[in-house]
Amino acid sequence: MFSFPSIQELAINIPVFLLALTIHEFAHGWVADWLGDRTARLHGRLTLNPLAHLDPIGTLAIILIGFGWAKPVPVDYRYLRNPRRDMMIIAISGPASNLLLAVAIMGALQLFPWHLVGADAKWLVEPVSLMLRTGVWVNVVLAVFNLVPIPPLDGSRVVSGLLPLRQALVYDRLERYGFLIIFAFFYFHPTRSALNTVVRTIIVALLRMWG
Repeated sequence: MFSFPSIQELAINIPVFLLALTIHEFAHGWVADWLGDRTARLHGRLTLNPLAHLDPIGTLAIILIGFGWAKPVPVDYRYLRNPRRDMMIIAISGPASNLLLAVAIMGALQLFPWHLVGADAKWLVEPVSLMLRTGVWVNVVLAVFNLVPIPPLDGSRVVSGLLPLRQALVYDRLERYGFLIIFAFFYFHPTRSALNTVVRTIIVALLRMWG
């Protein structure tokens, strides 16, 4: 049965998601800017201020169901030197930024001497530890989810760039049905199970990296 997140869960989830989504969209904008497209900068999106990236429905979804999304950073391929290649690089930068953030957070979790914290500080340390663990999970999930090759997810930009131009144009038309395809994709248990397996595998790999 569906239940709304508790106040404690929201206090953990909202900051974690805001950071993960902000880093993700900033990475898209920064890489696009580096490759010659200043659209994100001109729209005020080349910033680490979460308010610039908030999507009203995506933010409400974080509050209601514990998962959400941000506004996509605008990219104008006409300003890119090699549009098809550069769009792939821009697309992959978002998930890559989340994976790097997950690596950093896991490092903080594993290297901090939690066992040395006194009982009088546990009221602060335990929520921080939970927030870090949630941060690892959220960033890995966002990276894996966005790499699914369904338009308009980032993985589809990579696939489009690898396909011959004619096939890529046909493939890109699926974007108009993207929401329905994503819903159907995640409705079936086997696909959800496969993604969960990938997420768990990455998290275990991060644990071993810092273990």
